Amino acid sequence: MNYLGHLFFSNGDHQLMMANLFGDFVKGKDYTDLPDIIQKGVKLHREIDDFIDHHPEITKLRIHLYAKLPKIAGIAIDLYMDHILAKKWNNYSSVDLESFVNGFFEFALNPENQFIRERNKVYRYPKRYLDLLQLMNERNWILRYRQMEGLKMASSGLSKRISFQNELHLAPKVFIEEEKLIQSVFERFMTDAQHYFDNYVR
Repeated sequence: MNYLGHLFFSNGDHQLMMANLFGDFVKGKDYTDLPDIIQKGVKLHREIDDFIDHHPEITKLRIHLYAKLPKIAGIAIDLYMDHILAKKWNNYSSVDLESFVNGFFEFALNPENQFIRERNKVYRYPKRYLDLLQLMNERNWILRYRQMEGLKMASSGLSKRISFQNELHLAPKVFIEEEKLIQSVFERFMTDAQHYFDNYVR
């Protein structure tokens, strides 16, 4: 899943949500030098990635889509999952999507919440991560996921950042062609993921 999925499975905890999204910026297996909340967020981020990567329905979908989206079918599926989650949000949350997203960014962009004080040390999230959050908010990336325009925006932008030639820009077209199947896989995946992460020890 992409940004929205990671936020959704952070259990409404704004600190954990912020640390979870930061997981993309943390490389390697040893991150024990980071504050406890960031360690929890990175662990959760990787657990979400691993869960979707190894879910049997997602695996079958990835194989099915490979011919149309070679090498990047998995990336496209992450975007599809966020797109459908945004559209079907009220089926999965009692908080409306605008309030959920705006509440997160109000927290994350408050300078007081960009520092973590722990064990007589002060850790500040890196500027490049904070700049990304600012950009996401200014351009309304997450709320735009609800529309096909948002899926096109995400697919095109990410396609340009991938280091090899790819056809991720075709992901919206493939989604329309395969929407019934993708929707069905999404619903089965979410049933399993909600059960797993509702019982996940954070």
